[in-house]
Amino acid sequence: MLQFNKTLKKFYFLLPLAVIIIAWQLISGFNLVNSSLFPPPSRIFLAFIELLKNGELYLDIKSSLGRVFIGLFIGSFIGVIFGLLTGRINIINKSLSPLFNILRSFPPVAIIPIIIVWLGIGESAKLFSIAFATFFPVWINTHVGASRIPIVYTNASSILTKSSIKKWFSVILPASLPYIITGIRISIGVAFVMVFVSELAGASSGIGYLISISQLSYRMDRMFVGLFLLGFFGFITDYIFTRLTKYIFPWLEKI
Repeated sequence: MLQFNKTLKKFYFLLPLAVIIIAWQLISGFNLVNSSLFPPPSRIFLAFIELLKNGELYLDIKSSLGRVFIGLFIGSFIGVIFGLLTGRINIINKSLSPLFNILRSFPPVAIIPIIIVWLGIGESAKLFSIAFATFFPVWINTHVGASRIPIVYTNASSILTKSSIKKWFSVILPASLPYIITGIRISIGVAFVMVFVSELAGASSGIGYLISISQLSYRMDRMFVGLFLLGFFGFITDYIFTRLTKYIFPWLEKI
């Protein structure tokens, strides 16, 4: 019984979702809203099956997830490097942090037209827009983490080793890790927003492209399929990432 209760608690998050779906179905079923504009979950599910059968959805999902993960990796990798540098080296901090703070104030969505002019409408433009947007949350969090390392840690590492590389990998990077993980988690959500925006112009596949052409053909049920897929894959990506970090770095749970 105790084991059953523990298992049940893991699925508590499904309760509000189930309530929303049931209420949504009833509202649409009783024609309290225009079902053409606000299709019931049952019709959305049928549209999902239809897209699966004709094979379009597999290509859209593959294209979007590929762009998300590549862009997220590039933005996060560069963000960690520059975050560590600006957080620990004063001259780099004074040189680059003002510029990064100006750039991170730009709405990432607003630079899409500029990116299209510079890079065209190919894959490079989409990857750049995602990497640009995901860079800043990772950079600022890594910067804060690296700059707040207690001086006791760095002094102790200086006694144990004279190698600067060992200090970075044995003290600075591990101490900054909780902040880096937080930055990447934020960037996961940003990446899924940006892949949608980047696919609205000049894409021939992707979830954003699916939503765009569905809007033009007035297929609201397909639009909702695309929206739910973005939310679902964003949730799954964040969940897998957090589980992996807890598995690889178990001591972080105690910090």
